[in-house]
Amino acid sequence: MPTRILIEGRPGAGKTTALRRLAALLPTRAANGFTTEEIRQSGARVGFALETLDGRRQVLAHVDLPGPPRVGKYGVDLGVMERLALPSLRPTAVGDAPRQLVLIDELGRMELACTAFRDAVDALFAAEVDVVATVHAHRDPFTDALKRRTGIEVVHLTPANRDGLPGELASRLQQPGAHEGRPSPG
Repeated sequence: MPTRILIEGRPGAGKTTALRRLAALLPTRAANGFTTEEIRQSGARVGFALETLDGRRQVLAHVDLPGPPRVGKYGVDLGVMERLALPSLRPTAVGDAPRQLVLIDELGRMELACTAFRDAVDALFAAEVDVVATVHAHRDPFTDALKRRTGIEVVHLTPANRDGLPGELASRLQQPGAHEGRPSPG
């Protein structure tokens, strides 16, 4: 059975850092996906960039983008989701290689504004693919339904577990199938 983990935490809890550390700890495991990062000017957050695990990067949201959609003060460029995020979620055909791993940062309001992204996430969580995604802690119909699905493990990121969590997850993901039946961390 594939691993399906949602790392849940509040803004600033370290979800992106945890996912990036996890990716760095899995150098022998083929992974697709993306992370997001704040864009700051003069110490103030003015937007977010999306970067695929293979290094392609574009501005996803910015105070100067008109939208729609708008999420808070940010205009969101849904084209970035279509050009970068969606292709990064597609598992590659690898023959006899271990099951594919997809890392997603994050299932948040900006990303979920893209209908095609929501559809791709639904398909991933139904496929024979290992998925680790970060998710916001606030309520949302899409992520609330995802958290209730059978086979989904929700790990709450806290100050107590955030440093050790990437290593724990990396150990579980090194060999697909070897983690089944283990208790959840956090």
